[in-house]
Amino acid sequence: MNGIDTGNLIYFIVLGAALIVMFLINNRQGIGATLKQLLTWGLIFLAVLAGYGLWEDVRRTVVPSQTVIATEDRIVVPRSPDGHFYLTLDVNDRSVRFMVDTGASDLVLTRADAQKAGLDPENLTFFGRARTANGEVRIAPVTLESVALGPYIDRNIAASVNDGVMDVSLLGMRYLERWSRLEMGGGELVLTR
Repeated sequence: MNGIDTGNLIYFIVLGAALIVMFLINNRQGIGATLKQLLTWGLIFLAVLAGYGLWEDVRRTVVPSQTVIATEDRIVVPRSPDGHFYLTLDVNDRSVRFMVDTGASDLVLTRADAQKAGLDPENLTFFGRARTANGEVRIAPVTLESVALGPYIDRNIAASVNDGVMDVSLLGMRYLERWSRLEMGGGELVLTR
């Protein structure tokens, strides 16, 4: 331990001791009741620590992720709690999260995801138009150098960047048609090459 760590440790020990003494003085109703309260607070503290330590395991269980089964040439995606299917693809070697949208004809990036993928939305020409559930939006056609899903890499993929407000990028039919089979059922989406 260095001098700063030792100083912090001494400070927390003194602070903890002062809090325990203050608690005991203020709770003179009986040592049994005081110990019971201390035990209760101790258990609450341990429960919080356990929850913090197990958070990653809980998150993986509550929010399932995609599974790549490369030997069978397929990707299995569980349905998200909101009812949609989400996939994380590497676009130009950067991870981008997509919502699978069979009603979209194109692979559509948000401005933020386009920038993450190395495109500059400020220098794109938004001359195209697309009809969405929220009305008509301007789009800029782009070509993505690479789009990878697990071990499957596609090159020079035509896509669009949406100039409107969009929460998540869309994985439309232009990309999904590259797969030989697309199946939905039993709470899963299965893409087969």
